[in-house]
Amino acid sequence: MAGFFGLFNYEKEGPGVEKNAPKKKRFIEFFEIYFKNFWKLCISSIWYWLLTLLGVTSGFAAAGMTNITRNMAVDTHSFGTSDFFSTIKKNWKQALPAGIINIIIIAFLAYDIYFFYYQFMATGQTFHLVFLAVCITVLLIFFIVRYYLWFILTTFKLKLKQIYINSLKLSLLGIKNNLLIFVFMLLLYGLCYLIGFIGMPITNFLFILVVFFVVPPVRFLIIQFNVFNVIKKYMIDPYYLEHPNDDIELRRRLGVYVDDTPTYTEEDLL
Repeated sequence: MAGFFGLFNYEKEGPGVEKNAPKKKRFIEFFEIYFKNFWKLCISSIWYWLLTLLGVTSGFAAAGMTNITRNMAVDTHSFGTSDFFSTIKKNWKQALPAGIINIIIIAFLAYDIYFFYYQFMATGQTFHLVFLAVCITVLLIFFIVRYYLWFILTTFKLKLKQIYINSLKLSLLGIKNNLLIFVFMLLLYGLCYLIGFIGMPITNFLFILVVFFVVPPVRFLIIQFNVFNVIKKYMIDPYYLEHPNDDIELRRRLGVYVDDTPTYTEEDLL
């Protein structure tokens, strides 16, 4: 298992986690990590937007940003731009189709929502409302699936079909974490809306800066901060049940286990 499913590179330096170090509150830890890596994240955001706006390469952008924020979320060193593009190079065969598939699914569901909404408004028929509710529900679930998809794609060696299946399963298992992501996303987008709503020249300029340099890395960092514990419980820990002697010192140092005994059973395997 090279470098912990590819999650940690032995050649990179990181601060690690002291065994008896006091645990910081996650909220405080999040902002410490963000501001410590502020400039790296801002530069990575530029690459993210350039690739996202091209449309077909949006999967590259998501994979690159996921790798950077994932490493930061577990307090492992990230080189920023070099990690961004090395992740794309390693995962482009899956990231490219995944990005295109995501665009197609979102576009299809968005069109269905638009269609059934106006059909219901025009006819008032109940079945149009039912289909509208179904499409909205599926779209929301798919957005949650994407929280886990990019982490799994850039961390584990799985087929694309398995990545989507595992992402769906984890999205259903991690309801608490999904709600936390949802709340923090609301706060983030609410702040953006408030800045843009003021409508002054200085706030419009600030809005552009926030959207381009703050929103993408903060959004991805929020996601990685919350999905890691779910993926750790249902994918990483079960691996160590079957391979108890792999990377013992590494996982102690990184806090993968509190002790050497996994807290989950084989029944937790996906």
